[in-house]
Amino acid sequence: MTNNESAQRDTAQVFEAVCAMADQAGQAQRVLAKEHTARKNALLMAIADALDKRAGEIAAANELDMREAFESGMDAGKLDRLKFDVVRVAASAEGVRHVATLTDPVGEVVRGYTLENGVRLQQVRVPLGVIGMIYEARPNVTVDVASLCIKSGNAVLLRGGHAAERTNAATLRVIRDVLRDNGQDEHLVASVDEYGRDGANAMMQARGHIDVLVPRGGAGLIQAVVRNSKVPVIETGAGNVHIYVDKAADLDMAIPIILNAKTQRVGVCNAAEKLLVHRDVADRFIPMAARALAEADVVLHADEDTYRIVKDANIEDIQIVAATDEDWDREYLALEMGVRVVDSLDDAIAHINRHSTGHTESIISEDYAAVERFTRDIDSAVVMVNASTRFTDGGVFGFGAELGISTQKMHARGPMGLAEMTTTKWIGYGMGQVRA
Repeated sequence: MTNNESAQRDTAQVFEAVCAMADQAGQAQRVLAKEHTARKNALLMAIADALDKRAGEIAAANELDMREAFESGMDAGKLDRLKFDVVRVAASAEGVRHVATLTDPVGEVVRGYTLENGVRLQQVRVPLGVIGMIYEARPNVTVDVASLCIKSGNAVLLRGGHAAERTNAATLRVIRDVLRDNGQDEHLVASVDEYGRDGANAMMQARGHIDVLVPRGGAGLIQAVVRNSKVPVIETGAGNVHIYVDKAADLDMAIPIILNAKTQRVGVCNAAEKLLVHRDVADRFIPMAARALAEADVVLHADEDTYRIVKDANIEDIQIVAATDEDWDREYLALEMGVRVVDSLDDAIAHINRHSTGHTESIISEDYAAVERFTRDIDSAVVMVNASTRFTDGGVFGFGAELGISTQKMHARGPMGLAEMTTTKWIGYGMGQVRA
């Protein structure tokens, strides 16, 4: 047997194994879908308690992952996402408890009416089924997705990436132990991490076994899944996020918003990556922003106007480079920010719609008409007004957790919570009617 034949055989075996796991998850999901809300909530509370009790076990596994990632040269933004210490495990446990308090979407009547012939129609929410989740160094996602799937009556197959493999395995042990101890099938939440990248590739090909696939990570990962998957994909986009400072902005208010959006957590998709400033306030505002960002060690990628204004201001310890055309499309996930002067509100809107990934944008302005134009014409999942882009988050939006932030326009858009993890079916109630 040649090496190529051996590789093909191994790939086929992984595919069969992943499909078998998905089918087991599907069987478990069909049982979970019949459970009452109180039963699902009790499972979630038990998982939260177990996470608190075994947080040290998970944190110890995470410490090993963090050490290996640091030694391999992982950047600061990704290391921050990878961190899942006792404090963050506790925060995830609280998120699970919050999910337990939310309204169960399953069975909700979306709309209903009676036809002229007396047939009564109802459109109701039902679980999606088996959800496949492919994500990178984000171990909190393991908890978030598991809790949302249980509450919404779904099963989930996970591929969490090599960097967080120990952390995810430890977290999954806790969740599956609770499921088993409470009379549920542990296959409701399963992982293909043992199969590495072949496992992820098998998930993409497992149409008919996995109902929907959700990639969550950098642009490269997301696009690879979108291009190669035979399974329907809910696309969660990278975050080339913009803040636009209008000519009618409160400039003093704008500074803390920009600092929060850029520097609070640099490795997250809702961190601001680009700053656009109206020309009428650029000479006054850009030095203010540049000084504040310099104190936070942010490197500025500046267009010609911004570069000139900053150099003329003689700001100490400023790190500034000339922006390239590629900069306007980059998601830095680091202490770096592109800055550009725009001639008008129309110019800002056009730039954002051309270069944005469709995640989140924010306008800083006291002009009602400008705000209305911006919120109407910007084609992104979330638009903020006089507020940080960091608010785009399922937990902040009141969802308890999120499956991801969808930047597509089908089914779900923006932070995906419980309702977005359901589809609908129609039920018709008749009394012997036949169609003429």
